[in-house]
Amino acid sequence: MSKLTNIFHWLIAWFSAVTNFNPSRRLIVVGVTGTKGKSTTLELINAGLEAAGKKTALVSSVRIKVGGESEVNKTGNTMPGRGLLQKVMHRAAKEGCEYALLEVTSQGIVQHRHEFIEFDCAVFLNLQPEHLESHGGFENYKQAKLSFFRYVNRSHSAKKKTLFVNGEDRYADEFVKAAGKNKVVLFDKSDTKTNLAGEFNKTNIGAAVAVLRVLGVDEETITKAMREFKGLNGRMEFVSREPFTVVVDYAHTPDSLQAVYQTVAEEVRPGGRLICVLGSAGGGRDKWKRPEMGKIAAQNCGYLILTDEDPYDEDPLKILHEIEEGLKAKGFPQDKYEKILDRAQAIRKAISLAKPGDGVVVTGKGSEPFLHKAKGMKVPWSDRKTAEEAIQARK
Repeated sequence: MSKLTNIFHWLIAWFSAVTNFNPSRRLIVVGVTGTKGKSTTLELINAGLEAAGKKTALVSSVRIKVGGESEVNKTGNTMPGRGLLQKVMHRAAKEGCEYALLEVTSQGIVQHRHEFIEFDCAVFLNLQPEHLESHGGFENYKQAKLSFFRYVNRSHSAKKKTLFVNGEDRYADEFVKAAGKNKVVLFDKSDTKTNLAGEFNKTNIGAAVAVLRVLGVDEETITKAMREFKGLNGRMEFVSREPFTVVVDYAHTPDSLQAVYQTVAEEVRPGGRLICVLGSAGGGRDKWKRPEMGKIAAQNCGYLILTDEDPYDEDPLKILHEIEEGLKAKGFPQDKYEKILDRAQAIRKAISLAKPGDGVVVTGKGSEPFLHKAKGMKVPWSDRKTAEEAIQARK
């Protein structure tokens, strides 16, 4: 990013805060960062606060919520820019919300979207390779995440700040150091009962429970809220459990893809197989992970369908070819996979192949409402709806 562009983004952040009367000063603001699990963790925190009778606002990759009103986040940004965060917080404060819960992304940090927000709590979940091309390497990506903690640390806000760090992450010590002399709470996996599938979700639960305790929510309310939490659209979302399992998930990194496959494999009956629908999100970015995801699919899937997934201006067939290189590296049989560029057709084919006891896993889009094509074209989309229609067509 050029110096001029950097100043431009900083000025937008400043101007938005000023013109919205610095709303974060009138709210308790919780920011969650990490490679994966941010949306789920925010929703768990929100569930606990609402169970305690608190009025909240929330901005995540999934939705934008103020009080009882919620809408799908259609901005295309997990952490929206151009002043939208400040506008949402201004409205939240005006309507009597006590809390604002925000996803904090590395790209949002680089573009200063977190600036002039007075955070009470900052949460670090985990760090895995992601957005490497846009950041110029993993170290720059990590530094972007760390700079959020450093920002909260050096903030001159009169608020008492608490920073939460996943003690099991390999980079935990760096985030503890970045927190400075502020209060740091280390958390790890929690066995608190929820409806969430997957070992990886235990870390998200652990983070949420730790935050809720610091915010003063009592243990009984926390336990009840976690137990009654229904899950998040597009995050390990079970579309069907019988006669075969169908799961839609956002998994878009090698690590998260492996975790999803392992979780769904536990639902497959003896003799069953995983039938996987896989793309590689984001044409023109993170090309390194395409063969890696192919390798993971080769190790876990009984049958695989490679398909389109946000190619933007890149040749979608080239993207599939690069995933295919990972399959070949692992010796995945050619008769065990096919390429169907049309995503709806790919999902329908996967579900048509499923037998009782099998598991169908559709990854990459989650609850995202659009497919992003060439020349800025956005096609309305829903993995879940497409899967539901395919299941219904079999009946």
